[in-house]
Amino acid sequence: MPKIEQKYEMNATPEQVFDALVNPDTIQHWSGDEAKMGPDVGDTFTLWGGQMFGTNIEVVKNKKLVQEWCYDQWDAPSKVTFTLKAKGKKTIVELLHEDVPEKSLRSIDEGWDAYYLGAMKDMFDEKK
Repeated sequence: MPKIEQKYEMNATPEQVFDALVNPDTIQHWSGDEAKMGPDVGDTFTLWGGQMFGTNIEVVKNKKLVQEWCYDQWDAPSKVTFTLKAKGKKTIVELLHEDVPEKSLRSIDEGWDAYYLGAMKDMFDEKK
């Protein structure tokens, strides 16, 4: 199955970026949509009206978040890994999205930038 790899430099600390990944209020701020999310292993989440949903399968606070991701039109879940690395007063976010269905590869790849990590980066850029 195909995978997506992207890298972002955020104008925020790892703590702020981690919060933006797991705090539903912060997610709603950058996504513009209702979110249900938690910071612990086993927490389930829903995004964009339940179109995207899944479970946290590994959490290393402020460093790494691994989630099982499902989309309402997929036959099987995919796996998303966010790795956070401090770079001065900024954070490098490395995204690895594995097991993406071929039919969704392009839209999901573009979606990460347009609606998720790109939107999060824009939120942090506006605060500076």
